Amino acid sequence: MGAVAAAVLVAIPIVYLAVRAGERGPSVVWSTVWTARTAALLARSVALAGVVAVGCTVVGVAGAWLVTFTDLPGRRVWRVALALPLALPSYVAAWSWIGWQPGLAGFWGAALVLVTVSYPYVYLPVLGALGRVDAALPEVGRACGWGPWRATLGLVLRQVRIATVSGAVLVVLYVLGEFGAVSIMRTETLTQAIYESYRSSFDRTPAAILGGLLIVVAAAPLALAVRHGEGEHAARVGGGARRRPTVLRLGTVRLPLLAGPAVLLGAALGVPAVTLVRWSSQGSSRARWSEVADAAVSTLWLSVLAAVATVAVALPVGYLSARHPGRLSRRVTTVAYAGHALPGIAVSLSLVFFGIRYLNPLYQRTPLLVGAYVVLFLSLAIGAVHNAVAQAPPALDDVARSLGCSSWGAWRRVTLPLCTPGLAAAATVVCIATMKELPATLLLRPIGTDTLATRLWSRTDAAGYAAAAPFAAALVLVAAVPTAVLTGLGLRERR
Repeated sequence: MGAVAAAVLVAIPIVYLAVRAGERGPSVVWSTVWTARTAALLARSVALAGVVAVGCTVVGVAGAWLVTFTDLPGRRVWRVALALPLALPSYVAAWSWIGWQPGLAGFWGAALVLVTVSYPYVYLPVLGALGRVDAALPEVGRACGWGPWRATLGLVLRQVRIATVSGAVLVVLYVLGEFGAVSIMRTETLTQAIYESYRSSFDRTPAAILGGLLIVVAAAPLALAVRHGEGEHAARVGGGARRRPTVLRLGTVRLPLLAGPAVLLGAALGVPAVTLVRWSSQGSSRARWSEVADAAVSTLWLSVLAAVATVAVALPVGYLSARHPGRLSRRVTTVAYAGHALPGIAVSLSLVFFGIRYLNPLYQRTPLLVGAYVVLFLSLAIGAVHNAVAQAPPALDDVARSLGCSSWGAWRRVTLPLCTPGLAAAATVVCIATMKELPATLLLRPIGTDTLATRLWSRTDAAGYAAAAPFAAALVLVAAVPTAVLTGLGLRERR
């Protein structure tokens, strides 16, 4: 019932789009979709999502493997540092890069920016999954005659397939719904066309039709993720020896491989940091630090609420898909993932419509805003929750019940503690995504409440880059705290 309720919540904006899209008849739908411009936007959106997903998968899996199973110098520091780019809003990264190298504008420039800020969507769940892998697994492969590289890559990485595919799908959905970075990098996509349609006309039908088209496009990766994870289990019975995994000696490539994380973080964090310093030193306008502090408190409060609510809603969905695969779980998971493919502006306007008509006391109140965050970011939590539940052996629940525990007691005392790393990963991603979210916060936030993202956007929209720089820096620092803490503690490798 909890999983079905989660799907119903996510379905609200989808139903709104369907009603809006069809209210003027099939002929309008056909004339809007069947155009050369729509085809070009669709092709560019899909190509961009594919390129970024491939890049993020390679970078995320390689980074998680390096800091977990190799003797990379300073791997404990890199372990936390590699997750920090997720704290950077994509529009801030795009401004930084376009200000440094204007010639990067275009498709490949947008792909570069999105890879640098999106690869943690793959890195974090894979890191959590690797922490649950049996430390003796590579040794088993070597005992069977495999070399150290083959044993590690052939056995260990097979255990994190669910996390890898889930992270890649999240990247695809994120890029399909991205607006800020692609606009700044002057790459016209389907989401940008939806936003412009909402802004330029009182007629919401064309934008709703394009939003529906975006949902249809997202159905393919959603189906891939659901079918790939359905029935997959990476559980092991028993905790094994409490010891560190045997690390793979990199030998002569140890120092050259060290350049990879350094260059990656230089591109992801170094360029924006230099740009923020330049904005602060060259501008004449300044922001009051009391405004920055108030916005930071509001950001933290809303992010914590969103993280708790989203993980709570994702828990039954992830449990259903991992333990009870079938037609119902497949449909519920697909609907739950679909919210992440919706543009934030479409979700926001649909909830404005729904709130005014049916939940008027909650309109421009915190609960409705948190509900919007849940719709937007539920898919960010489902993959990590699913992987965590899949790695918890179902047989342990049976043993607990045979010893007198109720079903709830077995879940609370056995399965839930084993899922803690995955839940921590889900909370991290949702918390950071909430801090950066813009359209829903602008339209649904309570009167008088401003977050760092809304303050930053209002200052940069007015070309007050010096005044915007403190909000951008504070946003990155505030978002880096949960990333560092949960990556270092909640996702630490199992010993």
